[in-house]
Amino acid sequence: MPQANTSIRRLAFWSIPLAFAVMGVKFVAWHLTGSIALYSDALESIVNVIAALAAFVAIGYAQKPADIGHPYGHHKAEYFSAVLEGVLIVVAALLIVHEAVGGLMAPKRIEAAGLGLAVNASAAVINGIWAFVLLRVGRRYRSPALLADGHHIVSDVVTSVGVIAGLGLAVAFDQPRLDPLLALIVACNVLWQGWKVIASSLDGLMDRAVDPVDEQRIQDIIKAEADGAIEAHDIRTRLAGRVSFVEFHLVVDGGMTVEHSHEICDRLETALKQAVEGVQVIIHVEPAHKAKDEGVVLG
Repeated sequence: MPQANTSIRRLAFWSIPLAFAVMGVKFVAWHLTGSIALYSDALESIVNVIAALAAFVAIGYAQKPADIGHPYGHHKAEYFSAVLEGVLIVVAALLIVHEAVGGLMAPKRIEAAGLGLAVNASAAVINGIWAFVLLRVGRRYRSPALLADGHHIVSDVVTSVGVIAGLGLAVAFDQPRLDPLLALIVACNVLWQGWKVIASSLDGLMDRAVDPVDEQRIQDIIKAEADGAIEAHDIRTRLAGRVSFVEFHLVVDGGMTVEHSHEICDRLETALKQAVEGVQVIIHVEPAHKAKDEGVVLG
């Protein structure tokens, strides 16, 4: 997985200067217009910057090899980065609500709307392209940190598009109260996105099983490659970042030699590693009298 690790870490690094650049552009748009909705959009970009920094650190730590203290590796570190990002998103939403309530009580007219919206639109375009890249690579290499960052940036793009459209209407119909109302809508969307990121990451920390499609593929491989064995049972899987752990009991004839049973295990392990990227396999060999009715019959 060296190539995957390099690609993920490189993307995580470039997310940092890009997040700073987009944040700067959005604050320029807010400064030009004085719009609370644009200010709320810029506040969310602060979260992007912090999240990009946290993701870069977490991804680097997750790629450390296993050691005595962490014999299964450090893969789950990416989930902590994703949880942190979710919490920061919620904090940003609360800050937006605070600004929006103040704007509703004392609405202000929007200045230089055309230029400000154009500047904000450029930031949305940059974010949209980068989110596409992050999600594509994150899905390919199953990186929780990249996926969380990508989904958050997608929500940021949706927010920006909504703000631009809404402010256009506010200026066209001369309704300054639409500005803080839009900010409240933005806050609701941000809260929802934050909750989804937190829930998904916590699920990963709870040793979630692999996708049902992958789980069926694992069982099919065990059936196809375990020639010479009698049964496989207690097949269990779990995800830890980009690594899948597969563990099961393999029942063989009690008179089979250790060498022969080991050959079957090697064949199974090789087949699983070829079919499932980043898989780690643990096989417990048992004699025939340990077979179970609910096991997968082989041969």
